[in-house]
Amino acid sequence: MEWGFVVAGFVVGWLVGLTGVGGGSLMTPILLLFFNVKAAVAVGTDLLYASLTKSVGVLAHGRLGNIDWRVVGLMALGSVPASLATAWVLSHSSLGSDVVMEKIRTALGIALLLTSLSVIFRHELMKTAQQQNGAPRTAVPMLTVLLGLFLGIMVTLTSVGAGALGVTALLLLYPASHITRIVGSDVAHAVPLTLVAGLGHASLGTVDYGLLGTLLLGSVPGIWLGSHMTSHVDEQWVRSVLAVILVYVGQKLALPFLPQWLGALLVVALLVIKWVVDSRRKNHAASSEQES
Repeated sequence: MEWGFVVAGFVVGWLVGLTGVGGGSLMTPILLLFFNVKAAVAVGTDLLYASLTKSVGVLAHGRLGNIDWRVVGLMALGSVPASLATAWVLSHSSLGSDVVMEKIRTALGIALLLTSLSVIFRHELMKTAQQQNGAPRTAVPMLTVLLGLFLGIMVTLTSVGAGALGVTALLLLYPASHITRIVGSDVAHAVPLTLVAGLGHASLGTVDYGLLGTLLLGSVPGIWLGSHMTSHVDEQWVRSVLAVILVYVGQKLALPFLPQWLGALLVVALLVIKWVVDSRRKNHAASSEQES
C-alpha cells in the first residue's frame, strides 16, 4: 500500500510539474477512491502536501519576477480569514459522521467539475476577458478579495481550487497580465492558503503525517521530471486528458446516484464541445492569416 502512495505522489507530481494543474484536483480524489482514506483526512493531508510542494514553485517564480505581490495580498486578505472561519466551523462538526463525510465528498465533486470546465475552456475565457477588457478597474481589488474568500472556503473544505480555479478567475480579472505572472501570483497565494488550511485540519486531527511523507517521497522526483518534460510533451493534450478525468471523478463524487454510462456520456459531450470550439478557433486563425 505504501508503494501505491509513492506511485500516486509521483504521478500527481509529474502532472503538476508538466501543467501546473492536478495537485489537489487529483490527489484528494485518488486518496478517496483508490485508497479509501477518510474524506476529512484526505483533504487535510493533501493541503499540507500542496503547501510544501508549491513552496518550490514560489521560489522559482519569485526569482523570475513572475509574482504580483499586490494581487497575492488582496487574495490572502479574503482567503486566510475565510479559511480560519471554515476550519472553526469544521471543528464544531462531527467530522467522523457519515453526513459530514458525504457533504465533503459532494463539495469536492462540485469543485472538480468547476475545475474541469476552467481547464477545458481557459483559452476561450481568456479571449472573452481580453475583448471585454475585464471588470471595471475600480471593482477589481474588491473582486480579488472576494475571489480569495471563495477560494479560502473551497480549499479548506475540499483542498481543490487554489490552482486551476484561481488562475482562471485571475485571468478574467486581470486580462492584460501575462499568463506567467498570473500563474506565479496564484502559486504564491496558494502556499499560505493551503498552509493555513492544512494547519487548521492538523488542529482537528485530520492530517496523516506518515501518509504525507510517503506522498512527498514520490512527488518530488515527479515534479522534477514533469518540469523538464514541458518542451517534449503537448501540454494542451495532457490538460484535455486531465479535464476528462476531473469530469468523470467529479460527477462520481458529486452525483453518485447517476449511472456510470451517464457520466461517460457527459465526458464525451464535453470532448465534442471542446473539439468544435478548437476547430473554429483554428479555422478563424487560418482565415486571418490568409487575409493578412
